[in-house]
Formats: sequence, C-alpha cells, structure tokens
Amino acid sequence: MFIIGIAGGTGSGKTTVVRKLIERLPKGEVVVIPQDSYYNDSSHVPFEERQNINFDHPDAFDWCLFAKHIEMLKNGESIEQPIYDYITSSRQAETVHVDPREIIIVEGIMALHDPVLRQQMDLKIFVDADADDRLIRVAQRDIVERGRTVEAVMDRYQKVLKPMHEQFIEPCKRHADVIIPQGGHNAAAINMLLKFVKQELKEKAHNQ
Repeated sequence: MFIIGIAGGTGSGKTTVVRKLIERLPKGEVVVIPQDSYYNDSSHVPFEERQNINFDHPDAFDWCLFAKHIEMLKNGESIEQPIYDYITSSRQAETVHVDPREIIIVEGIMALHDPVLRQQMDLKIFVDADADDRLIRVAQRDIVERGRTVEAVMDRYQKVLKPMHEQFIEPCKRHADVIIPQGGHNAAAINMLLKFVKQELKEKAHNQ
C-alpha cells in the first residue's frame, strides 16, 4: 500500500492533480479520502451559530477520526467514511463504505497539517498556485456553481480565505516532499510523480 497526501489552497488545482493521477494509475487500485468528509459534526450547535463556522480553520476538522481511518485502511481494514452536509453543517446518518486499496490519496486544503496524519503518508505533495490564479478559480466556481455574487466572493476571500491560507495552508508547504507549481497544468511534475509511485509500488511488491 502507498499513501499519498495532497494539500494546497482553495483553487490551487488539487482536484485536477488527483484526477490526472487516478486516470493514469491502475484502475480499481486507487481510493481518494477527501478531508472535506471529516468536518466536525456540529448538529449539537444551534443552527444560527453554525453559520459562523470557519471551514478554513484547522479546528473545523475531526483530525482524530481522520487519522484513525487512514490507519485502519493502512492496516487492511475497511472504514465507514462520514458524509458531511454543508447545508446543515452536520454529518449525515449515512456513511460511505471504503475498502483498502493499493493506493490511497488523502486530499484537502490542510491534508499535511496534522502530524499524526502526516506520519502515515509515504509521499506528501503540496499543490501551489499564485494567489491571483486561486482567486479567479474560486470566483468562477462560487459564482457559477454556488450562485454567489462577486461582492460576496471578494468579501469571503479577504476575510476568510486569504488570512486562513497564509496562517494555516501555506505553512503545510514545509512538510511536503514535492511542491507542484501550476497544479494540474504541470504535466512534467505529474509524469515524475507517476513514475515514482509506480516504482515504489513495484519495490514494495518485490519485498513482500
């Protein structure tokens, strides 16, 4: 088994990197565990107060459960991955059954933040992008997909995304084994990653 952690700011291109890796790795042997599934359950908090949750702060995540589930998969055990409902800011009663796979990709804005989680990873990647590029992608996504106004997007960027990125996400870079500039558009970096992962898998299989 080979565990890859992929972190990077909102709009940095993490999803594109993950998709391109999955497309070229052996089918059926990769599972993605998104950090977004591990937000704390806030169902006990009054609904009005849930609107003030900062989803870009480390305190918003259940790091213990996240690390425990990765450890279980590493040990060959299946997990019941939580499903988070953004509308109610709570976990749904349903879960997603996830079986261990040869390659596990742990993906999220702060996937490299927690030291316990980091220790379980064989390869740690930070997807980097200029602040202007990230802002453009966030704006396009939030306006088109989530119906937000330009004013609301800019206000959220200035008050939440930018300060949280500088305080918590950018420092994840120091824990990375590999930094990929330009996200999914960096074909050379993705090709190098694929060669490395395949070689590591081959060596692990040989040593078993």
